[in-house]
Amino acid sequence: MQNQDYNLATVVLPTGILEFFDLSKIFQTDDFFHFYLEEKNNIPQEYINQQLTSKGFFKEIKVQDFPIRGKAVFLFIRRRRWVDKQGIIIFRDWELVAKGTRITKEFAAFLKVVSRYEAGKL
Repeated sequence: MQNQDYNLATVVLPTGILEFFDLSKIFQTDDFFHFYLEEKNNIPQEYINQQLTSKGFFKEIKVQDFPIRGKAVFLFIRRRRWVDKQGIIIFRDWELVAKGTRITKEFAAFLKVVSRYEAGKL
């Protein structure tokens, strides 16, 4: 990732998102921006005392964000999953993150959309 792309992302993406996600790629044309994000391999706080193993990602989701200078903006998000000793799949509860941390209202709203999408509520 080029430093220039990362700097653009810090201005464009919802505040706080890069605390939880790595920016893997930016793709840009005359009509749109695509930001590719992968959840960092940081075990959720509520499971910090359990032995979890990273088991890759859920299926990538596509979320439309606010347009920039007339260009459509899409976020392609890969949420991480872990497994515990019993084989139970663990993933971050974004509703809990939104309530339990000091993040912007914009980022909290973004997290709620991601949670609803993953739960099949959209």
